[in-house]
Amino acid sequence: MTLKIGFVGLGMMGLPMLENLARGGDGFDILAHDRDPARLERLAAHPAWGKTLNPAASLPALAGCDIVITMLPDSAVTNAVIEGKDGLAAVMREGSVLLDMGSSNPAETLRLAPRLRAAGVTLIDAPVSGAVAKAAAGTLAIMIGADAAGLERVRPVLSRMGASLIHTGAVGSAHAMKALNNYVYAAGLLAASEALLIAQRMDLDLDVFTDVLNASSGRNVATETKLRQFIVPGAYNGGFALALMAKDLRTADSLQALAGVSATQLSLCTELWQRAREALPAGADNTEIHRYLGRLNAPAPD
Repeated sequence: MTLKIGFVGLGMMGLPMLENLARGGDGFDILAHDRDPARLERLAAHPAWGKTLNPAASLPALAGCDIVITMLPDSAVTNAVIEGKDGLAAVMREGSVLLDMGSSNPAETLRLAPRLRAAGVTLIDAPVSGAVAKAAAGTLAIMIGADAAGLERVRPVLSRMGASLIHTGAVGSAHAMKALNNYVYAAGLLAASEALLIAQRMDLDLDVFTDVLNASSGRNVATETKLRQFIVPGAYNGGFALALMAKDLRTADSLQALAGVSATQLSLCTELWQRAREALPAGADNTEIHRYLGRLNAPAPD
């Protein structure tokens, strides 16, 4: 049986995810939609284009899909796509699944789930981790908030885009865990950037210091995948926007009230990343947190 799948959002992550979904062979008919037509044009060279992969001019064109995937930057955009005029909530058929793979706010996910359920649509949250390189390789880690039946229904779809599928629990749980995961990553990157800045000001060898971190207890994913690759050479192009990191931290920060937990370091981390977002250019990469710290600590002029 061929599944009819809609895919909304062809940004830096969405486009390679869709390409892998369409590259997997028979079994799926895919309709791709993005409000920017130029993004659809980038699919013209895909071998499935015009065959099992075709453009959808509007959201109502996705009405007959079995599964609709959204890969959008935040809850505001996702909610507009779902609840806006001619949005997915209004056009998706009864018995279909809405698979939100963006990093949405779990409070919004929990709000939307019963509304969609009343219309006969199942909402599943399935945010991803791994950045653009793993999206292109089809090796993302994907967290999935769904019941057992929903998980099995979307597993064949998600397995074309990710190598690690992690069932996190009920709907909303995946978005919560993704936000908390990104906080832990951001805290590690912030600590590594501060340590690197101190080492640099002490004229220490930064390559050797990176080796020390990665062979010692200070090792984390930021020291392993960001320092030598993007920060030490000053490239600052790790493939994930600093603004999106600041957004994910705000989401994680909001969970303190939901959980009844006071997390001081989370609040401090969120505040610093927000200041960096305001100070740096709109398209700044997340690794530019190091550049921002350098500006804060620039030597006073003589």
